[in-house]
Amino acid sequence: MKHIDIKRIFDSYKEFIDKQITVCGWVRTARDSKNVAFLEVNDGTCLKNLQTVIDKSRFDDKVTSEFSVGCGVKLVGKLVESAQNVCELQLDSYEVLGECPADYPLQKKRHTLEFLRTMPHLRVRTNTMLNVQRVRSVLSYATHVYFQTNGYTYVHTPIITGSDCEGAGEVFNVTTKRWNDTAACEEDYYADDFFGKKAFLTVSGQLEGESAAMALGKIYTFGPTFRAENSNTSRHVAEFWQVEPEVAFAELDDIIEIVEGYVKFIVGYVLEHCRAELDFFERFYEKGLIDKLTNVVESDFVVLDYTDAVKQLQEAPVRFVYAPVWGAELQSEHERYLTEQVYKKPVFVTNYPKDVKAFYMKQNPDGKTVAATDLLVPGIGEIVGCSERETDYDKLVTAMRGKGITVEGYKQYLDLRTYGSVPHSGFGMGLDRMVMYLTGMSNIRDVLLYPRAPKELK
Repeated sequence: MKHIDIKRIFDSYKEFIDKQITVCGWVRTARDSKNVAFLEVNDGTCLKNLQTVIDKSRFDDKVTSEFSVGCGVKLVGKLVESAQNVCELQLDSYEVLGECPADYPLQKKRHTLEFLRTMPHLRVRTNTMLNVQRVRSVLSYATHVYFQTNGYTYVHTPIITGSDCEGAGEVFNVTTKRWNDTAACEEDYYADDFFGKKAFLTVSGQLEGESAAMALGKIYTFGPTFRAENSNTSRHVAEFWQVEPEVAFAELDDIIEIVEGYVKFIVGYVLEHCRAELDFFERFYEKGLIDKLTNVVESDFVVLDYTDAVKQLQEAPVRFVYAPVWGAELQSEHERYLTEQVYKKPVFVTNYPKDVKAFYMKQNPDGKTVAATDLLVPGIGEIVGCSERETDYDKLVTAMRGKGITVEGYKQYLDLRTYGSVPHSGFGMGLDRMVMYLTGMSNIRDVLLYPRAPKELK
C-alpha cells in the first residue's frame, strides 16, 4: 500500500506540511481525553514516533477503543507543524490493519533485557532492539563500502565444509542420517551420508578465502559462522557473523595497517550515519559512548609485543583473577587492563606464543612465537584476530601434526603452499562484538535477532 516512511517525514517535514499524507506503522502509545485522543506511531524506519491527533468530534464513539498498543494501522491525515514534536498528523481516516489484544507483553515502556530475551520474536519492536538492528545494518553496509572502494573482491565461501579451520573440534555436524549404531566405524557410518563423508558447519571462511586470494589478490568474505562451544558467557554464541579478508603479498605489518584503517572507517561511518541511535545508547546504556568511539577514530592504535604485554601485566599494581604468565592466552581482564588503564585506546598485541594460536599462523624465526596479532579495544577486549599465514609447506605440516590435525583432510590447503605460494595475511572480525562495542550493549545475545547458544533455540 502506498505510504510515506516516518523517517522521511521527519527528515523533510516541510515538504509535507499542510498536505494530506498516508503513514503506516504500529501504535506505541495511546492517550485519551474528553475531546481529543493522541497516538504515537512508529514504522521502524527511525527512532522517532509520529504523533497523531484525533479530533473525536469527527469520529464515532468507538474510535479510541480500536487503537490498542501494538496494533498495526494505516493513517491518513494532514501534516501540521508542532512546537513540541516538530510535526504531527491530524487524522482524517484510518484502518486497523492488525489488532493487538490486551495480553500483548510489551505494554510497558521499559523491560529488562533478560525478560526480552524470552521473546525474540517481539523484542525487536522495542527501542533498544530497533536501534541495535539499525546500527548493525549500517555497520554491515560500511564494511562493504570499505572493501569495495579499496579494491577487494567479495567472495562467498561455503557454510558447509569438510574441515575444521581452527583445529579445535568445536564444530556442528551436518548429516541426513538417522542415528544407528550398526556401523563398524565412523568412516563407514558417514560413507552413505549425503556427502559421503563427515561434514560440518564452518567456523571460518578463512581456508577457502586464502585460495581465492591466491588468484584475486584481495578478497573478503562476510557471513555466518558456527562454533559448538559450550560457553554461556556474555561474549559467546554458537552462530555469529564474521568479516574475513585475505590479502596476498601482505605481511603482518601490512595487515595491521589494513585492520586499523578498516576499524576507523566503520566506526567513523556509524558515528556519522547513526547519531540518533548512538545518542540513545549513550543515554540508556553507556555514558561516554560517543567520546569513546570518537577516540577510536582519532587515535593512533598501539602496537605492543606479547612479551612486553605480559611483563606490563606482571608489574601492574592490581591483583588479577588469573595471573599473567608467558605462554598463556591473555584473559579478558588482562586485555581490558591494557586498553582501559594503561593505553586508553585500541591496542594490537603481536607475536603470540605459537602453542596458543592456530596451526596456520606464520612461525617467527625465534621458533617460539607466530606472526599474529589481536586487536584489543576498551570495554570488550579482543575484537579482531589477525595473522600472517604460514607459507612453508614443511613447517605447516609439522604445526598441524603437533596439534593433532589430520594432514590428509587439508590437502587442498597444503597445495596452496606448493603452487605459487606468496606471503599473505588476513583477519577475522566478529561483527556481533563490534555491534556490542558500538552500542554499549554488554551481552552478545542482545545484538542478534535470534541468538543461538547452548540450550537456546527460540
